[in-house]
Amino acid sequence: MGLLARIRKQWFIIGIVVVIVSAKLQPSFGIRGGPLKPEVTIAYGAVSLIFFNSGLSLKTEELTRALLHFRLHLLVQSFTLVFFPLAMWLLLKLLTLTAINQWLLRGLQTVSCMPPPVSSAVILTKAVGGNEAAAIFNSAFGSFLGIVVTPVLLLLFLGSSSSVPFSSIFSQLFMTVVVPLILGQICRGFLRECLERRKPPFGTISSAVLLMIIYTTFCDTFSNPNIELDPTSLLLVVFIIFSIQVSFMLLIFIFCTRPRTGFTPADTVAIVFCSTHKSLTLGIPMLKIVFAGYEHLSLISVPLLIYHPAQILLGSVLVPTIRSWMTSRQKAVKLTALQPI
Repeated sequence: MGLLARIRKQWFIIGIVVVIVSAKLQPSFGIRGGPLKPEVTIAYGAVSLIFFNSGLSLKTEELTRALLHFRLHLLVQSFTLVFFPLAMWLLLKLLTLTAINQWLLRGLQTVSCMPPPVSSAVILTKAVGGNEAAAIFNSAFGSFLGIVVTPVLLLLFLGSSSSVPFSSIFSQLFMTVVVPLILGQICRGFLRECLERRKPPFGTISSAVLLMIIYTTFCDTFSNPNIELDPTSLLLVVFIIFSIQVSFMLLIFIFCTRPRTGFTPADTVAIVFCSTHKSLTLGIPMLKIVFAGYEHLSLISVPLLIYHPAQILLGSVLVPTIRSWMTSRQKAVKLTALQPI
């Protein structure tokens, strides 16, 4: 693969590096009250655009077909929104005894509270050949659940309720997440044929807007002279994130492949990706709402910014292995079904 092809494939990860460096060089442009006015353009405009775009791109009929797979949905949502935060909370009880930056550790807790993403879990499930409809439904349903559950978990584990009332969190989330999503679905009903024919780059649009959000977040970080990022803590957090992803993927895989669970190999693929992936698209805007004006917001955001590219990178590396496992299991199931009783 040539250099240009590699850059095109990994443009979002490169973009994260570019916007963080830009924020470091010129933080005054994107700070609150600066020329970019992120308190309006980002908090309302950019976030609303991301979710309108999601509503426009989600296929309602595929979500409807996947709706009745209750056991799969219950497992994914309970793992990602109950087991994951509790397991992370217990792990952080041990990690707080180390020298790792405490705000980065709190950032790890915020990662655990996030719902599954609308994009990466679906893309990887599709690449393997797994149950794509189930992945789409759980990603979308998880995002809706996350609107209510994630702020509750964040306030429960991180205790920011004194500075931000629930009413302001939910009203802003409703206006910038729920309303744009519904409008996107309504517009999709009118523009379905045009959208399916032209296939607009929905993922690219959301990612580009997301880079703007990341840029303004780090402008606030670098404009604050009191924030210092310890390189050792950062490296340790990267190692912890990869370890968590591998461990949790293995754990849910072992559970789903037990004979009595009744999940097909295609179901297992969707469950593994949806239950261990976390949404950056919903996560960063939500952190900006829940922790608005919080001086350590950027440090808290760092683990989520690492987790997102890490889950894509790890998932992409594992695609050939998971695909060969799924194919061999499906062949074995067919052979068993053909054998005479």
